[in-house]
Amino acid sequence: SQAVVDKCAEAGIPVVAADDALEANGEKLAPWVGIDGYNIGAANGEWMANYAIENNLVDDEECGVLFLTMDTVSSCVPRTEGEYDKFMELTNFDESRIFYGDNDGTTDKGNQAATAVFTANPQIKKWLVMSANEESAMGAVRALETAGLDGESCVIGLGAYLAKDEWNAGKDVCMKASCYFSETEIGGTSVQILYDYVKDGTEMPMETAVSATVVTPEDYKDVMGDAAN
Repeated sequence: SQAVVDKCAEAGIPVVAADDALEANGEKLAPWVGIDGYNIGAANGEWMANYAIENNLVDDEECGVLFLTMDTVSSCVPRTEGEYDKFMELTNFDESRIFYGDNDGTTDKGNQAATAVFTANPQIKKWLVMSANEESAMGAVRALETAGLDGESCVIGLGAYLAKDEWNAGKDVCMKASCYFSETEIGGTSVQILYDYVKDGTEMPMETAVSATVVTPEDYKDVMGDAAN
């Protein structure tokens, strides 16, 4: 990141990072537009905590939690941290029934990571799955279906762009929610910031976070609008 930013600065090229920040040692090196990973993760954790409480799963010995992580992607790590912190704050879930599966964020690798955890823990019959992105969450959905564990399990995605396809098809899937944010808002806002800077020198803010909302099959069309199609 530092080398890229330095080369652009030397050439007089303004830079805005879209979604994935350009940073070093936790400090942003260029203006950034994206999602507030930690708070979006916290929104997922809160929704899943409420689901667990409402369905009497917190103290159910057959219930386990799986976090599908993406530890090699800096922008994804805070998402899992937010999910974990808020979920535990609200449930104080037994740590011995919390599991982790790291993956590269693809549906295939998410499926493999989830399958490995499910297979290694046959004592768990009901899974609550939170992920760092939508693709790996969908991989977990398919893994639960293959294992025959989807009936009493629950997955929450992050993005809603795959969940809405399942819901549009009328499928009764265990992905029961997803945290929706507009990728077009991220891209459009980053271009607007650059345009304003080039046009009249408007200062580019270092951080611009777009909003996100947890959606379900009951309300996703109202919240997402045309993006739900």
